[in-house]
Parts: sequence; structure tokens; C-alpha cells
Amino acid sequence: MSKESARSAADDRAVPAHEGLVHKQRQGLARLIHAASFSLAGLRAGLKEPAFRLEVIVGVPMIAASFWLGQHGIEVLLLAGSVVLVMIVELLNTAIESALDRVGLQWHDLTKRAKDLGSAAVLLALLLCLATWAMALWSRFG
Repeated sequence: MSKESARSAADDRAVPAHEGLVHKQRQGLARLIHAASFSLAGLRAGLKEPAFRLEVIVGVPMIAASFWLGQHGIEVLLLAGSVVLVMIVELLNTAIESALDRVGLQWHDLTKRAKDLGSAAVLLALLLCLATWAMALWSRFG
């Protein structure tokens, strides 16, 4: 058996053939509920990650504070949205890192580059959040 066919056979064993088709048969509310269960599983997995957990611990009070700090509805949305954006980007970064770690834990230039790019995306989201909150604080108290 060639390496290619052995890899293909191993991939077929990893997920039962029927697993990928069952969710496609669901429609309407049942499909939405099924999809929501995957989303909740993703949030639970994210909360096991220290960086995401810290962002939630800091972010939830900030979202609540955005209703007090924001002077208009759009300002509240920008303040809360910038915090949620940080959480979203952190989850995506964690997903990238998890996928790369599944492929292999050995060091590789492209793996490092992908992880660095994900980290840079988190940094940019944090800087945007910081700037948004700084402007709102300056507008209210400055």
C-alpha cells in the first residue's frame, strides 16, 4: 500500500462516513439547534484557554460598563463591539494554533509564521479596543 493510500485510509477511519452527512439532513430549527451546540462547545473549549478566559474576565465587565460610558447607542455598540472583537479574534487565533498543533508539533517556518500572524491579529484587535475606549473616556471626562 502506498503512503498516499495509507494516509487516505487513516483519514477515513478518523471520522465515520455517516458523521459528515447527518447534519446536512437537518433543516430549519433542528439544524440551527444542532449548529448552536457546536458553537457552545467552541465557547467551552475557548474558556479552557488562559488567554481567552482572561479576555472574558476583563471583557464582560467592560461590556457592562459600555452601557454607562457610551453617550449614544452607536458609542455603546462601538465600545462593546471592540471588546467582543478581541474575543472573536482570540478564538480564531486559538483555532489556527490548534489546527497547526494537530498537524505536528515539530518546528516549521510556516507554522511559526501562521501562529505569529494570528498573534498579530489579536494584538491589532486589542489596540483597536484600547483606542476605542480611550477616545470614549476622553470624550466623557477629558
